[in-house]
Order: sequence, then C-alpha cells, then structure tokens
Amino acid sequence: MTRIIAGAAGGRTIAVPPSGTRPTSDRVREAIFSRIESWAEISGSHVLDLFAGSGALGIEAASRGASRVDLVDNSDKAVAVMNRNIATVQPSVPNATMKAHRVSAVAFLESSVAEWDIVFIDPPYDHGNAVLERTLELLLPRLSADALVAVERSTRDDEPSWPTGYEVLTPKSYGETTVYWLSPA
Repeated sequence: MTRIIAGAAGGRTIAVPPSGTRPTSDRVREAIFSRIESWAEISGSHVLDLFAGSGALGIEAASRGASRVDLVDNSDKAVAVMNRNIATVQPSVPNATMKAHRVSAVAFLESSVAEWDIVFIDPPYDHGNAVLERTLELLLPRLSADALVAVERSTRDDEPSWPTGYEVLTPKSYGETTVYWLSPA
C-alpha cells in the first residue's frame, strides 16, 4: 500500500499491484512534485502517466489539481488496481477526469491525439532504452509548449540517449532512482 501525499486526496491509501511493478516511493514522489511545483502549474493541467503501475503519480497529480489524467499500463493487474485507486480517490477530486488505459505506452501514443502538460515515464528498469526512446519520440508532438516530462531510471544505469527535440534539465538521484527532467526544446 502507498498513500497520496498532498492535495484534496492527501492521506488516502491506494493499492499497488501484487507483482510486476516497482512503485515510486513516497519520498521520491514528494521530491518529484516539489520540483514540478517550482517549475509548472499542476492545477488544471493534463497529465499522462506511462508504465503507470498503481497510477500513484498520476493520481497524486489529480489530488493536487490536475484536470485530466491518463494512466497507461499494459498489465491487466495494474489496470485493475488503477481502476480501484481511481474509485477510491475520485470522491475527493470530483472535477478531475482520470482514466486507466490497458495498452502499451507505444500503442497508446501511436493512437492518441491528446496533448499533455506533465508526463511521468517510469518503465521497468529491465526495459532497454529502445522502448524509452521510441516512447519519447512518439510523445514529443503530443506535449504542450511548456510541458515537463519526468523519466525514472535506475541510478545504476547509464543516462539514456535522448531523442532530438528535447531539452534535458538537471537530473536528480534519490537512492536507487534517478529522475531525468525533459522539456520540449
């Protein structure tokens, strides 16, 4: 179990899938949102959470005022957990639209015409950089002009190769996790 840290649903406990995911710790989530709040406006934003697992990052954004949140994962178990978590949090954030999508990140982006302001990308650490790079390539035309993208990777891995079109902002490491920050160039 994990909890929503702040906002309208702050303190609510949400579930995590029993296996196959690596939930972002409360400490790292708190740091991610502190950084977002210093750079961007969460209130009213459109948020995309790719490789979402429990959906904790996207749901945290809804708790803090995001108006639309898309949670994407290709695991049936993860999507079932995300739908339960949405049902748990929705009464606290009645004006937020949250939807779980059972599809791969690449397939979702290939078929989407939406635009996002804040994006979380947290693929399994054993996914190679090719999947991450393809995801970022497909994402770029779907980003608002001032969008922020947070990419979580293992601190033990080399920095990924970033596709053309992104500006890489200052990364930050938190124990086993490094968060890379990107924006459209």
